[in-house]
Amino acid sequence: MIIEPKIRGFVCITAHPEGCAYKVQQEIEVAKASLIKDGPKKVLVIGASTGYGLSSRVTASFSSGADTIGVFFERPSSNGKPASAGWYNTVAFEAAAQAEGLYAKSINGDAFSDEIKASVIKTIKEDWGTVDCVIYSLASPKRIDPKTGEAYRSCLKPVGEAFSNRDLDANKGEISDVTIEPASEEEVANTVKVMGGEDWEFWMKALSEAGVLSNNFKTVAYSYIGPEVTWPVYKNGTIGTAKLDVERAARAIQQEYGVEAYVSVNKAVVTQASSAIPVVPLYISILFKKMIEKGTHEGCIEQIVRLFKERLYEGDMRLDSEGRIRVDDWEMDEAIQSAVAEVWPKVTNENLRELSDFDLYQKEFLALFGFGHEGIDYSKPVEVDRPIQGLIV
Repeated sequence: MIIEPKIRGFVCITAHPEGCAYKVQQEIEVAKASLIKDGPKKVLVIGASTGYGLSSRVTASFSSGADTIGVFFERPSSNGKPASAGWYNTVAFEAAAQAEGLYAKSINGDAFSDEIKASVIKTIKEDWGTVDCVIYSLASPKRIDPKTGEAYRSCLKPVGEAFSNRDLDANKGEISDVTIEPASEEEVANTVKVMGGEDWEFWMKALSEAGVLSNNFKTVAYSYIGPEVTWPVYKNGTIGTAKLDVERAARAIQQEYGVEAYVSVNKAVVTQASSAIPVVPLYISILFKKMIEKGTHEGCIEQIVRLFKERLYEGDMRLDSEGRIRVDDWEMDEAIQSAVAEVWPKVTNENLRELSDFDLYQKEFLALFGFGHEGIDYSKPVEVDRPIQGLIV
């Protein structure tokens, strides 16, 4: 069938298998260009099908030569309808990995559940014995607590008082004012249950008790802080509160299991998750322009290759005062942030594309779903039913 992008809100509900494969191959080429001598060899990525999680799996395999297990919750094709982008990304990744003799298996299901944890542990025991590295990169709107069966939903709201600022409708390319009412105490608590560190701790407890952690084991969870303009809805909002709990979990994991556990604060990039956060699309569009001008712009794959190579395995961690790895350092460079702050109040609907790189923002958003690549003929019909070769569940 011929597949075209169909956008609803901040999500594209269609995905192009050839376009997704094209994007994955681009990431693979970046990873291959930066080999890691002493990197991990057995890597579990929780949230492995898109964004930073996918780039982590690509980096582990094609920079470090690692075998990988990926966990995600994606939709296969059904009744002639395309699968989700994450499904097609994994199809392409596994085909490329296995073509080079790299082990790659995937587990599709609710990563919060005890059943998926048990399936991962069984696979590690049978195929590897132990795991060297666990990347925790989940971004979910909902979580069912495996201990109680209670469902929780996260939200994107400020805490304490309403927040008003400029926003960008990324579909229409229009700037408007937005006001977001503060979250209730229950909404804050629910967001921490979904996006906080508890499930990361559950994973580590399960893996440790199963005896599958290697002697040189490391685990990393991803976070974001960003500039002051986004703080009310992010750092000081419900999501930021949840990310503080992830930092708490890192310290708890270190103390409880005697392993290296870190939070990596990453750069703002276009992902399905970031597209949903008010204010952030406008900020990213301006940021991209300023970082490109300075020559420091990175996408997901460049950022994760730098994290693995220069911080985790070959360089210096350079932890900040809170014990976090900061690979958002180029974004938070004082000159970059000053330039963004200067442009921020000047942007209008008329000069949006002049003062920001909104075109790149839109291009990268469509690329998340396999669209907009010059090397793909989107007028040709494609087969949508594509199995993941190493799918376990």
